Amino acid sequence: MKTSTRAARIEPFYVMEIAKAAQALAAEVAGSSSPMIFLNIGEPDFTAPPLVQEAAAKAVRDGATQYTQALGIAPLRERISDWYAQRFGVQVPARRIAITAGASAALQLACLALIDAGDEVLMPDPSYPCNRHFVSAAEGTAVLIPTTAQERFQLSADKVRAAWTERTRGVLLASPSNPTGTSIAPEELRRIHGVVQEHGGITLIDEIYLGLSYEEQFGHTALAIDDDIISINSFSKYFNMTGWRLGWMVVPEALVPVVERLAQNLFICPSTIAQHAALACFEAESLAEYERRRAEFKARRDYFIPALQSLGLQVPVMPDGAFYAWADCSAACERLGVNGSWDLAYALMRQAHLAVTPGRDFGTHDPQRYVRFSTANSMAQLQEAVARLQPLLA
Repeated sequence: MKTSTRAARIEPFYVMEIAKAAQALAAEVAGSSSPMIFLNIGEPDFTAPPLVQEAAAKAVRDGATQYTQALGIAPLRERISDWYAQRFGVQVPARRIAITAGASAALQLACLALIDAGDEVLMPDPSYPCNRHFVSAAEGTAVLIPTTAQERFQLSADKVRAAWTERTRGVLLASPSNPTGTSIAPEELRRIHGVVQEHGGITLIDEIYLGLSYEEQFGHTALAIDDDIISINSFSKYFNMTGWRLGWMVVPEALVPVVERLAQNLFICPSTIAQHAALACFEAESLAEYERRRAEFKARRDYFIPALQSLGLQVPVMPDGAFYAWADCSAACERLGVNGSWDLAYALMRQAHLAVTPGRDFGTHDPQRYVRFSTANSMAQLQEAVARLQPLLA
């Protein structure tokens, strides 16, 4: 069967390819003294807190399961608006908030609304692979710009200016970032947006890990800079609702009817049950629990990064958010006699029953040099992972 050239441009999501191999091996070693430890997928080990689960059950019992408006229910848009004011001190009117079927749907809607065939969008290398594929699916081209540890693996205003051409439509950033867990300093983000504005472009920023910021200097939303910035967010990470497939986007007012029209046709509406459940995310009891969990994620980071460093897996930039460690695996590859991060991932899977993600997914600039560890697992799992790595790498 002939498929589209669009489909052919989309590379496999190698994170999931590794996950399949890890699951197969996990089945073989199930019940052994060394079951598989999964540090490869960016999914919190926490699930939705009690009030959220209760709200979902109540929605089902009450029959609140039919279509909603394409932009989502008004009470949830208001709750998110209030959260921005209370958490970040930023006024974001509910009318500019569109509820979506996960952050993925938000990115798809943004790309379809703003990108034409042949447009180029600047992105950092490394960055989350699906983001560049959303650009490609909209007939645009993601232009990956290599970044360094000195730049926190983020774009700079100087690099954006140098890379801008007549085909450039804008930038797609992420702060905190997957795979590095690093954020863009607010003053640098302001400069980047200034360059974009000079050229009449768009600044699109993925902020799905913003709730999981650990350092005061970085834990600020880009929406504080300008109403023209488009922010993507999600209930998956900070709010621990990955499989509920619920997110949102904040757009300039002029873009709201465009996004609504696209959403009506492509998705009809986000999950009604998930929307009613998400209202309970903003209750005081739930927010207190999320903050407790954020402290736990930070404690895991503070344990795991130094442990990796002691084993020769150097993390060039301490992550200030999310739950990832972007580690230079050059010494580990040499120690185990393997050729780069892809082979190292399989070696660790076989020899330590430990699943990690090689750098191949996240860009083209030196991907064989890095592996990504997810610290979304329990402290006990992280400690066991270190114990298994020690005899191999110490």
